[in-house]
Amino acid sequence: MWTDALIGAASAFVIALVTTPVGVSGAVFLVPLQVSVLHTPSPSVTPTNLLYNVIATPGALLRYRGRGILRSPLTKALLVGTIPGVIVGSVIRIEVLSGPQAFYLVIAAVMLPIGTWLALGPRPAVEGRRPPGGRPIAGAALLVGVVGGIYGIGGGSILAPALVGLGFSVAEVAPAALASTFFTSIVGVLTYAIISLRHSGSIAPDWTVGIAIGIGGLLGGYVGTGLRDRVPEAALRRTLGIVAMLLAVRYLTLALT
Repeated sequence: MWTDALIGAASAFVIALVTTPVGVSGAVFLVPLQVSVLHTPSPSVTPTNLLYNVIATPGALLRYRGRGILRSPLTKALLVGTIPGVIVGSVIRIEVLSGPQAFYLVIAAVMLPIGTWLALGPRPAVEGRRPPGGRPIAGAALLVGVVGGIYGIGGGSILAPALVGLGFSVAEVAPAALASTFFTSIVGVLTYAIISLRHSGSIAPDWTVGIAIGIGGLLGGYVGTGLRDRVPEAALRRTLGIVAMLLAVRYLTLALT
């Protein structure tokens, strides 16, 4: 157990170091790690990943203090959609997609479009572009929240590339996406904890693994956010995209075989 915790913490540190500069907490890449390396049981892997977000994202958000993140219209629109969405997604995960085979398909379905968008998507537009409107963003965030509740992410890993693809700069998207991930993940962990009281099996988070990877992600996110201006944005986007696409192919193959 402690070996798994140490491996998870070290891996989470490296993942968060690379992902937080582009507004992604790293949780989307930790699900494959939990499934294939740490062997976290299903569906406990999902709330464990959400627990990672709760612990890890404050380190990155601390770097953005003083920017009025919670007063940002973009942050508010994201939270309006993702919070109810993650509750719906949590219920779907337990009632419909609790088996590992179906979850492999979910992993592939989430990671392939994210990876494609990051690796091949359009370059972000000039910083300062105004949001297209609160309601469209909130509607899209609702769907993302459902996916986040199923997969175990706060939604930032989907929202960040989507918003960047719409023309927002990474500097605008990163703090809003991370704030959305943090608050949505709190709601997700609480939802799974409540559901676990009425169901048997591995539904509640694996607290040891979740806390370990959360601490690793907390340190990695804090350091990674400080490196944002020193690393070429395009290189980060393409690297993350290629890794996500490879993981998607891997789990699609597992699901089909």
